[in-house]
Amino acid sequence: MFSLYMRGKRAKRQLVSTSLFAACLTVVAPLWAHAQNAPLSLTEALTLTANADPTATATNRRLAAADANIRQAGVRPNPSVGLEAENFLGSNPYNGLNSAEFTLTYQQPLERKSKRQARVGAATAEKDLVRAEGRARTWQAMTAAQVLWVEAAAAEAEIAVAQERLLLAERSQAEIARRVSAARDPLFAGSLANTDVANARIAIDQAKAKARQLKLQLASFWGGGADFTIDPAVLETTISLSGGPTLLETPDIEVLRAQQRVSTAQIRVETTRRVQDPTFSAGIRNFREDGSVAFLIGGTIPLNRFDRNQGNIDRTRAEAEAAAADIEVAERLRLRDIAAVTIRMNNAVEEVRRIDAEVIPQAEKAVAQVREGFARGGFTYRDVIGAQETLIAAKARRVEVLKIYQLDKAERDRLIGQWVPLIQSESNP
Repeated sequence: MFSLYMRGKRAKRQLVSTSLFAACLTVVAPLWAHAQNAPLSLTEALTLTANADPTATATNRRLAAADANIRQAGVRPNPSVGLEAENFLGSNPYNGLNSAEFTLTYQQPLERKSKRQARVGAATAEKDLVRAEGRARTWQAMTAAQVLWVEAAAAEAEIAVAQERLLLAERSQAEIARRVSAARDPLFAGSLANTDVANARIAIDQAKAKARQLKLQLASFWGGGADFTIDPAVLETTISLSGGPTLLETPDIEVLRAQQRVSTAQIRVETTRRVQDPTFSAGIRNFREDGSVAFLIGGTIPLNRFDRNQGNIDRTRAEAEAAAADIEVAERLRLRDIAAVTIRMNNAVEEVRRIDAEVIPQAEKAVAQVREGFARGGFTYRDVIGAQETLIAAKARRVEVLKIYQLDKAERDRLIGQWVPLIQSESNP
């Protein structure tokens, strides 16, 4: 009875657990499905790109090499052991080993601590440069991903324009077919209408293929496929810009500053090398003639008579000054480019506004008027097709201008460092 009771309790617990799991699945599954079907935002695309950067492995190994370089830079110079033999295998009393003298010495260069500190400082600066270069490579991949994301969104918008073109062409095809059947238009008018429909269908297929190819290129940054969507409505996010943007330190500038730190650290290294290190030596000498032993000590220090390392010091100072000049020029060029791209973006916003207000409404009105006149017999099929082509060209131009705006925005985001916070911090190699 007790065994049956325990089995019943376990079965009841399993049933409750299964019910809870099913209830959770009922709640989570729609959310997961929504997450799977939701359009890919720019932030998500750039985050995926930054997190899956294929250059991260190489950067981590370079950082490991830089750490080893730092350890090596702090190592003291090795001592040396020497052995000398004198007064043997000569003439008269020195023709054997009886008068020989053997000396065993131990020598240790006394390197100044400031030299090791300077080397470690230079190696640390070189590690900072490796880190900055790795971030710059990730930044470059993110910039390329943003451009592809914009182009993919524009391709999706081009599909919508192509579909509208097909809709207009099919409507005209039906109208022209009725007129041809009633012998009100020649047979070749129907053939031209059929050709226009065929071209519109081809344009849709090409636009879809282009969008898929661009999504595949974008997904290659994180090793994914084209099984995601991008909402073409993101192209509509346009604003007129005024005033100076908030600038962040971009990885490009980080690299230049790291190069400047390396050059500055090298100045200290070369300056410390100007002072020569003494060498201390101690030894023991054995006299074979009487078997006596004597100790000896000594030391040497090079004289700074000719080589004072001044050329290397001047070289590193010039390199540091050049690095500082590079940073100044880069900042100036950045401000110049930001101003130029901002003007282009504002011009694009104005063109889209005028297309929406002046071009597309008039083109749509012209299509309606030509269709009405065509139905009464006042216009030819060429007038209908021409009006439709004008409308489609206006909408295609609108998509093109929006694409130009978003591509300029990608360039502006790169210049101001908009997406720098998405770059991962250094991981442990």
